[in-house]
Formats: sequence, C-alpha cells, structure tokens
Amino acid sequence: MKKLLTLLILFGNITFLSAQERAYGDGEHFKFRVHYGFVTAGYATLKVKNSTLNGKDVFHVRGFGETVGVSKWFFKVEDDYQSYIDKEKNIPYRFIRKIDEGGYTKDVQIDFNHNSKKATVNDKKHNETTVFSFPEETQDMISAFYYLRNKVDTENLKEGDVVEINMFFDKENNKFRLKFLGKEILDTNFGRVRTLIFRPYVQSGRVFKEKESLTVWISDDKNKIPLLIQAELAVGSLKASLTEFKGLQHSFKILAK
Repeated sequence: MKKLLTLLILFGNITFLSAQERAYGDGEHFKFRVHYGFVTAGYATLKVKNSTLNGKDVFHVRGFGETVGVSKWFFKVEDDYQSYIDKEKNIPYRFIRKIDEGGYTKDVQIDFNHNSKKATVNDKKHNETTVFSFPEETQDMISAFYYLRNKVDTENLKEGDVVEINMFFDKENNKFRLKFLGKEILDTNFGRVRTLIFRPYVQSGRVFKEKESLTVWISDDKNKIPLLIQAELAVGSLKASLTEFKGLQHSFKILAK
C-alpha cells in the first residue's frame, strides 16, 4: 500500500487544540491499523519524546509505517518520518524522511533556519544539497500535526470554516487547507466518542480520486486524537483506525452506552 504513512500524516494534520494549552507531551504514542474493509494493509505509529538539538529543547517526533501480511508481499512499504520541534515556538528545526515504497526510496534531511527563512535540503541518496526560502511559521509534514493541535481554536469553528497553514515538503512551499464539516458521535475501538469531522484539500490525480476525498474524525476534547481516517483512493476505499494510545496530556472521555 504505497502512500501508507504519507496519507496518515496528512490525515493527522487535522487535529487541533484551543490556543494556550498544550495538547501533547513526552511519551505520547498512537498506533493505527490501516485497512481495506477487514483486510489489514499495515500499521503506523506516531511517538513523542523529549530531546535536544543544537542546544535547544525540542520534542523529537517519529512516525513509522509499514505494510504487513499479504500486502507486504505485493508491495513492501517502510516509511520513516521524523521531526524536531521547538517546545515553546512550535516550529520545526529538522525534518527527516527515509522511505522505501516498493523499491522507490528517499533519504532526505531538511534543516530549517527560521531567522533567515532558509531550508537546507540534504538529499543523501543523490548526495545533493540545496537551499530554499520559506514563509513565516512554515511547518513540515510531522510538525504541522502538532502545531495545529496547539494553535487552532476548535471551539469557535463553524461548519464550512477553512483553516490554512504553510508547509514545506519535497523542496516546495505548499498551503495545507482543510474544511470543518461538523460534529458526530462515533463508535470506536474504545467506545462511543464525541468527534469533530474535517476534510482536507489534497492533490488529485495520482493517489486520490478527487480534491476532497479524505475525511477525518477526531476526538472533541483537549487531546484532539485522530480516531478514524477514510480515504477514497484510485484503488478503493482505505481506512486508518486508532487501535492504541498512551501518554495523553488530558483525560479521554468515553460516552456511556
């Protein structure tokens, strides 16, 4: 299943938290089952731990995804994404992308200088280094997930509202945009949970059927956990369901049956 972790991270970027209160911290861990109906295609995880980078206190976040079982025999995927995020400013200092998708490989490290607004891209596979400019408060694919959880106020969102952030990915500056669809009580692996529903705008043509082919359900609480992700792909409907979590900063509320 080719874009396993890339899809999951894009979906994960829909999680928000009201400003001034941190949604995550050291030890937070999510595990997702990625599946076509009852068939499991793979698993993906997101883990947070305290670290330092160039003398700065940061959160080191690692996202890892891989195909399993029959899917692995047909198309082996191992995707490793990492980000080093400033604890106070919520901006990335380093982004690592090391992937193997059916023999298609990348090994890239991006270092962000937010004073000069320059990103140094080190393509280790081709032994090439290039420098690009980026706008204010630019995020990488991983850091965007955590930035939005801390910065965007979901309490005042209205149905149809669109949120937009700057993202640097694959040597390009992009706008990541998503629309708030409303609220719903969702049956999950953990019980019935109040959720917020979002739909990101994604590039169509190569992976997705349409511009608006993704839907995400996140917990309507201070954690803003991605509970269910559904994507209409060119090869069928794909879902990612949260199966495990630990290290949450706030209580996780389950509704009585």
